[in-house]
Amino acid sequence: MSSSSSTSPTGDAVTLRRNRILSSKLYFDVPLSKVHSESYLSSLKSSPNVAMIIEVPPVALFPNCLVQQKVLFPFRKQVGGTILAAKLAKEQGWAINVGGGFHHCSSEKGGGFCAYADISLCIHYAFVRLNVSRVMIIDLDAHQGNGHEMDFSNDSRVYILDMYNPGIYPFDYEARRYIDQKVEVVSGTTTNEYLRKLDEALELAGQKFDPELVVYNAGTDILDGDPLGRLKISPDGITARDEKVFMFARERNAPLVMLTSGGYTKTSARVIADSIVNLSKKCLIDFHRSR
Repeated sequence: MSSSSSTSPTGDAVTLRRNRILSSKLYFDVPLSKVHSESYLSSLKSSPNVAMIIEVPPVALFPNCLVQQKVLFPFRKQVGGTILAAKLAKEQGWAINVGGGFHHCSSEKGGGFCAYADISLCIHYAFVRLNVSRVMIIDLDAHQGNGHEMDFSNDSRVYILDMYNPGIYPFDYEARRYIDQKVEVVSGTTTNEYLRKLDEALELAGQKFDPELVVYNAGTDILDGDPLGRLKISPDGITARDEKVFMFARERNAPLVMLTSGGYTKTSARVIADSIVNLSKKCLIDFHRSR
């Protein structure tokens, strides 16, 4: 964001202090090898491999130096934003990365527009640097988060609640075995049904696991009309969804990292902004406190 305020379509404004909007430039040069294998990182030196991962075939034709600069460098900056968000969440209770949420990428394999495993890197950072020992991933993107599921398949410190459409990409049946709490929402699911299932899922998750950090993958590809998500959730449904997850974390005194993840309609950015305005109105986030 370049301005110091955000205004909703109804005219409500939320003033943002400039020191509440931080760049990830000091954090993007994270040692990716803390999670990614050397062979995977080496594979990104091939433009055709990157083209397959991000599903943009013409990228295969560009020199890799250009792909590194124009494609992978922006991805790495978003990874830095996710890691910075974890640090800030631990300090102040919450943080939002307007980007990130590359939940299809694991330590060994990219795909589905996801070149780096920012969620896994963030959680590794939390374990090593933030004195966190229990993390809950709440993945509410329309697609299954198969990347982080593979990375934490045998790690009892991480609890995964994944609510996804089973009829769309990635169809990763192996990774589904590692979901602690699987909630499937089929194509055409509408707002009321979705929110009912979410309420039930959050209640059960709270009974099963006590997180010290919540990583919330808040994709807006569940919106009605999104060509990839195929669900029928209204903009107000997105707002209610985000409020429920922030309230879940607040009630457990768990810092929360929100990642905006997938969303493939022109309205996604506006919906995200309106939801953030609502979170501020409900005092679930605080834009005005000085750091």
